[in-house]
Amino acid sequence: MVRAQLRRLVHGDAARADDLAQETFLLAWRKLHQFRGEARFGTWLYRIAYSCFLQATRRRQRPAEASASDANAPPLSVSGSVALRLDLERALESLSDPEQAVLLHVAQLGLSHEEAAYVLSLPLGTVKSHARRGKDKLRALLADWQDASLEETGS
Repeated sequence: MVRAQLRRLVHGDAARADDLAQETFLLAWRKLHQFRGEARFGTWLYRIAYSCFLQATRRRQRPAEASASDANAPPLSVSGSVALRLDLERALESLSDPEQAVLLHVAQLGLSHEEAAYVLSLPLGTVKSHARRGKDKLRALLADWQDASLEETGS
């Protein structure tokens, strides 16, 4: 699950996710004595992984030009489910970093808002706000898919 979390955070870069996961588990091993049981062990581990991700991101410069050119790329001819997945990935990438992080932890990893707040070191209200805003933006960006599914079902 930690690797899945990191893989989403690094936008599918498996090698980078593996490196961060290794760093996470080494750091967790070294700091195991600091685990106080305030949160579930998995939540504590997610927090360490997220901290490793943030530190690595600060050390590494992200080329903004590459992601901007990818966003403007014409859509490929693909099947419906693959097209939906690609549109979802693009929509997720258009969210702010905090919205992406909150939705990753709440919607994809199944953490509660409280656990996500702990992992992300954010106030609970901020997590809830990012989750709501992110979901609203995704709903708007993927509205065409919802309209298409309504047409197929005849509703």
